[in-house]
Amino acid sequence: MAKNQVLSVEEIYSRILLAITERRLLPGARLVEERLVEVTGASRTRIRQVLGRLAHEQLVTLIPNKGACIASPTVEEAQELFYTRRLLEPGMAATLAKNITPAQLKQLQQHVALEKQARAQRDSRAIIRLSGEFHMHIAEMVASRMLLRIMRELTSFTCLIITLYDKPNVSACSDHEHADLVACFKRSDADTAQKIMHDHLLSIEYALDLSSSDDELPDFEEIFS
Repeated sequence: MAKNQVLSVEEIYSRILLAITERRLLPGARLVEERLVEVTGASRTRIRQVLGRLAHEQLVTLIPNKGACIASPTVEEAQELFYTRRLLEPGMAATLAKNITPAQLKQLQQHVALEKQARAQRDSRAIIRLSGEFHMHIAEMVASRMLLRIMRELTSFTCLIITLYDKPNVSACSDHEHADLVACFKRSDADTAQKIMHDHLLSIEYALDLSSSDDELPDFEEIFS
């Protein structure tokens, strides 16, 4: 940040959101008010507005007398999230397939090309960010303002869940399913677009390790054997 520049509430919010999306802010990371004031030039009041908004969206946990930290979603919350996304997004994909414009199709094709480039460069931060943005582009093309706000929250929450529950050496997002969706949009195939989106979201959930329960005790014998 340039010296003497003061960031607005929206700018601070957007930068924290991007850091979550790119896994630069991990679940459990502390958000110290004094440090945020220092690096943003904003007042405590402004910082608290941002933290309150993020807490409302379940991306931040506010702890009385201790401050704020990035949320750590439970297995149950992860399963609820993907269930919710499967209710919303297949219908959105079908709607877009029926109504997509040439400009929108070009935008999605260019985005898929960026995803392919990021994978070739093994840029994990870009891959995660672009994957979420792809779904947001679809929402922006078909959704109402209320649904768009919900999708933003769901997409950011998904990044936290993937960070927590990603299996080692297993990609949570396939490298071809976004391209398959764009192909459906190009030929106006609403039924297939709906199915691919449903299966795509299901495959992301299945790629995560959601088998453990928060109530289970760690296997200390295994850890210290």
